[in-house]
Amino acid sequence: MNFLFAEFKGSKKWSISLPVLLWFALALIAGLAEYLHQSFNNYLIFKQVFLHTLEQRNLYLEYPSEYFDVNHYGPVFSLIIAPFAVLPDALGVICWTLANAAVLWLAIKKLPLTQQNFLIVLLIGLVDMMTASHNVQFNTMTAAFIIFAFVLVEEERDIWATFFIALGFLTKLYGIAAIVFFLFSKHQVKFIGYLIMWMVLLFCLPMIISTPAFVIQSYADWYHALSDKVIQNTSGLSASNMQDISVMGMVRRTFQTTSFKDIYVLIPAVAIFGLPLLRTSQYKSLGYRMHYLALALIAVVIFSDSAESATYVIAMVGVGIWYVLQEKKTAWVNAVLVLAIILTSLSTTDLFPQYVKVHLIRAYALKALPCLIVWLLLIKEAAAGKFDDHKICV
Repeated sequence: MNFLFAEFKGSKKWSISLPVLLWFALALIAGLAEYLHQSFNNYLIFKQVFLHTLEQRNLYLEYPSEYFDVNHYGPVFSLIIAPFAVLPDALGVICWTLANAAVLWLAIKKLPLTQQNFLIVLLIGLVDMMTASHNVQFNTMTAAFIIFAFVLVEEERDIWATFFIALGFLTKLYGIAAIVFFLFSKHQVKFIGYLIMWMVLLFCLPMIISTPAFVIQSYADWYHALSDKVIQNTSGLSASNMQDISVMGMVRRTFQTTSFKDIYVLIPAVAIFGLPLLRTSQYKSLGYRMHYLALALIAVVIFSDSAESATYVIAMVGVGIWYVLQEKKTAWVNAVLVLAIILTSLSTTDLFPQYVKVHLIRAYALKALPCLIVWLLLIKEAAAGKFDDHKICV
């Protein structure tokens, strides 16, 4: 296995490890392939968020002459995509996929991990990063925002930690998962103040390229668009429904019922998530805090009815963090990782027969199952584990 961590050296000044090389090469190949196949509809949606904001056109209507499907990102996304939207599509698509990969690579690099554990996390998240890149998605950067929030709280730079929490929330809602890191902050009063400040500033920021009235209306439109999307996501029980690849989706599809409400899972999940947080004496332990980073990354996906295959780059980075947190890589730990790689990462690729992908994996939302197992293991470890002198971190 040592070959996986081999380094390629071009000179005395630089070298690159195989996982990092694969990380960026696959992102580049994915972006190039999607452009050449003219299969970058998501990028067209993103690009038009910027252009429609400039033109003050409703961000959440269908525009079949421009793209299919509809936008579900907040108005502030118009500024995130702006540098790419002004480029020719070929360059914009490739730069977008590379930028997403680079931001997540940097975020993982910033974690307090040994070099080998950093590379292991990259390898575990690699396939799902490529899946997100082939879908020209934003999920890779979303994962990075959550990790940056954690890292910056660790560095006591709460002003920037709260920036990423607010940006993630006002862009795709998922970023709010990082709010749990408030409990680990040494400056909680300032944390709250900074978060309010960034929420206000980022709420208003799109007004610099549009108008206050349009932006305020857009947030109202966003709320209604997301409400409609929840109904749409949870009403489809067939394998053709690409959304709701979640714990709730597994229940709905297994029992073929749309009457099963998210709240039946979400209330117990929140309670379970919060229970180990009663161990306030463990807050001083980096290992404990890293468990909650992994928990947040996984939970925001497996408990979302908007989860789809391309969303799982967020969760699989969480799985990678769980794996390197294990001081003893027992047969059970390795078996769970293999299950996650096969059932979550590889099951939606061309390595799986089409029949299995459609009539088994997607039909029962089984992509979520290994991540749920890891999430429960993390809960158990956070609730009862000992974290002193953790050896996986530098």
